Amino acid sequence: MPASNYPTKKRLSDLKTNILATAQTSHFQAWFEPPEAVRGWMGHKAAAGVGKAYTPAKGEFYSLMCSDATLPGSTLATHEQVNDFTGVTERHAYRRQYDERSEFSFYVDNQYDIITFFENWMSFIVNEQSSQGLADKNFHYRVNFPEEYQTEIYINKFEKDYTNRMLTYRFINAFPLGINSTPVSYNASDILKVTVSFSYSRYIVSAQALPTPQQVADQLAAGTITNADTAALNSLLSSSTNSN
Repeated sequence: MPASNYPTKKRLSDLKTNILATAQTSHFQAWFEPPEAVRGWMGHKAAAGVGKAYTPAKGEFYSLMCSDATLPGSTLATHEQVNDFTGVTERHAYRRQYDERSEFSFYVDNQYDIITFFENWMSFIVNEQSSQGLADKNFHYRVNFPEEYQTEIYINKFEKDYTNRMLTYRFINAFPLGINSTPVSYNASDILKVTVSFSYSRYIVSAQALPTPQQVADQLAAGTITNADTAALNSLLSSSTNSN
């Protein structure tokens, strides 16, 4: 046994440094930027009076309205090997398996933009060209190709002191899989919330430093970040400035 594993005396300052410096659940941002084909479809639907066209400003709005998210997980699939050694059962990993879906909950605004945003995205997936004919008895549709409706979404996990540390979860080939039923009633009013399930192929997690305003400006000038990235960074930096 390594010597460091033996019990030793600890000072109160050690406990404060290690045990009390815990991450908090309430500091995160989720970002949803639909692919170009879906954004064009949303513009078409907005012209017909259903929802709003997607813009970077609306992307930040959808991010701020996300009240709950789940950091994704994964497991290792293993093969069981019995009796290679007497009385020993071994397991050897052969595949990493990712969760099938991730759920996000949103506060619903009084214009219902949150609901129509995801309804229109799912409407594009199944290629509902217009509202005409949807109620027909023999209505049918042909689903669009995955590359047209799949995108990358992000969860940024950071802390309230904004001291240049952040985990970014990047979901690959993500798209809204379902909108959960949302109950309403005549009981005491509460904020309406809707939960959306996203399907994805896998995720990538990375630890990175929170950039400075000058670094954001340099990346914008170089064209190395997207509109969603820009909105996320500006929002984080703005929050950092206000907290100081």
